[in-house]
Amino acid sequence: MGRIERSRELARRRTRKAKLKKLRAKFAAAKNETEKTEILEKARRVSPFVEL
Repeated sequence: MGRIERSRELARRRTRKAKLKKLRAKFAAAKNETEKTEILEKARRVSPFVEL
């Protein structure tokens, strides 16, 4: 038996939050602008309105 929609939604939200946390740490540690733009593009794919 599969998950119900609400639990899938919550799981997606938790995954997104963890991934964005990692991307924010990478963004803060990035040395130059090209690395920062690549990380920002990846974060936008995960969450379109994210602010790093």
